Amino acid sequence: MVAQDYARTYRANSVLTASPGQLVLMLFDGALKAMNVARDAFARPPEDVRRIEVINTQLIKAQNIIRELQGSLNHEAGGDFAKTMERLYDYYVRRLTEANLRKEEEPVIEVERLLREVRDAWAEMLRKQDPGAPERVRGVA
Repeated sequence: MVAQDYARTYRANSVLTASPGQLVLMLFDGALKAMNVARDAFARPPEDVRRIEVINTQLIKAQNIIRELQGSLNHEAGGDFAKTMERLYDYYVRRLTEANLRKEEEPVIEVERLLREVRDAWAEMLRKQDPGAPERVRGVA
């Protein structure tokens, strides 16, 4: 239990001390982690009574994080790029909703792949802005 408390404190401090760009990266990572947990649950045997609950919970978590990313878009400064990202995030949420309703893994795999590309591009942009950035920006964590 003590290790969990330390981990929780570390995560809280990471969020409090992160730059806005790093916070966005943390959101990407959180959505990807939730989708990964959901995909693991898809692999569980159908008799596992918690399988559906885990899939549902994790896909809703990923959708909520993607909506948070969507809400953080600056349409004034972002122009056409922000509009494109808005539509892309809408697509991700729609596909995850379909995956959850139909309990199909394929849409999760698709969104995970697409979101990872966006995440990696974001991390690369942060790395170029600050070559001394923490390891998690470089994709190590």
